[in-house]
Amino acid sequence: MTRSTTDEAAAPPLPSPKERRRLREAKSLSEEQVAEAVGVTRATVRSWETGRTSPRGRKRALYAKLLAPAPAPTPALKPKPESKPKPESKLRPTPTPTSTPAPKPATAPTAPPPETAPASTAPAPDPVSAPPPPSEPAPQPKTTSEPETEVKAEVKAGAESGAGAAPGTTRLSPEEAFDALYAHAAPGLVRQTYLLTGRRRLARESVERAFQLAWHRWPEVAVDRDPAGWVRAAAYEYAMSPWHRLRRAHRHPDAPPTEPARRALFEALLELPPAYRRTLLLYDGVGLDLPETAAETEASTPAAAGRLEMARAALAERLPELAAADSPAEQSELLHDRLGGLARAEHVPAPVPARKVRTGSEEKARLWTRAAIAFAALLIGATALTLHTAPTHYEPPIAPPERVGGVPPRGGPQKLTAQDLKLQKSLNEQLAHGPERLVPELR
Repeated sequence: MTRSTTDEAAAPPLPSPKERRRLREAKSLSEEQVAEAVGVTRATVRSWETGRTSPRGRKRALYAKLLAPAPAPTPALKPKPESKPKPESKLRPTPTPTSTPAPKPATAPTAPPPETAPASTAPAPDPVSAPPPPSEPAPQPKTTSEPETEVKAEVKAGAESGAGAAPGTTRLSPEEAFDALYAHAAPGLVRQTYLLTGRRRLARESVERAFQLAWHRWPEVAVDRDPAGWVRAAAYEYAMSPWHRLRRAHRHPDAPPTEPARRALFEALLELPPAYRRTLLLYDGVGLDLPETAAETEASTPAAAGRLEMARAALAERLPELAAADSPAEQSELLHDRLGGLARAEHVPAPVPARKVRTGSEEKARLWTRAAIAFAALLIGATALTLHTAPTHYEPPIAPPERVGGVPPRGGPQKLTAQDLKLQKSLNEQLAHGPERLVPELR
């Protein structure tokens, strides 16, 4: 085993690309500082945070130690002294954002400890009506909702194929975990996509296509730190595709609301550039912090902050109450309330059942597979026919005739004229001894 392989095996596992950026900014480290500490360039650090590449060997170990979160407090790790042995679930510490939380048994009768109770029993917030983020863009660990816990429990069960499952506990199947994620995120995601595009049918279609892609790549989506965020990014990318302008049904946005205040907000949103609109919706509508918003929009944190500021300034010109806000925190809270009210007031079509989405994804995968097989068979048949009918040797073509000029005429007798024929006939009629003119005359 080489040295790089040994270092990579000894290094702790790296978090997801989004988590790497968040941990770096949580420690107030710039890309230059991380690059100098690890011994690479700034572009390499950026590629690590976007997920294009991953460090290896000694650099992987240094990068993982640099991003390692602070250890949890010692009292939280110590179990309370009791005479009876406690279950294993109570002895586990509170999971950090970089580690995958342990799956919650469906039949566990015991309640979680006080330290983890708010994180595991909190109701899942509506993605549009979630509370606004604080004025400071300091990243905070997200609370894990019940559907997300079930999804991660299913992933571990699917990855391990049921091996090592505790007796008496039940695990969700992939279909049940996908249905739980769909029921949790699809309704709010359709409203968010409507605010992003202004088209109801396109919003519903984008969410369905995103969930079909998620089911097609379910092993990858389920192990993601934020499965709902993965689907949201896919839905936003599909909804913002410029190719929809060529479709007659999605060429123009839907009719704006009738209420003047909501109509002004709706028109102001659609006048923003797509990147600015998406940044505003993620930060002020969904409630993501600034580093997560920048990571999802594939921009740097300063660029995301600039887009957010310019988007708020453009909306303040159309909304007087937004311009009258005293602080950015009040603007964020006001925008969050207005965006949530606009999304809930408009009649957005409900998404189709999760079973139809799964079957649609499977049928589409089968259709593309059959089309690829048919195309390959057609290509093979055409190649075989060409090889069978092609000539085995080269036959040069016959050159077409051409008129040649400047060549002298052929020698020899020429064609007789009418006068020559007459003379020839008269000569043939004379006597054998010759014509009279040749007979000598005496003088």
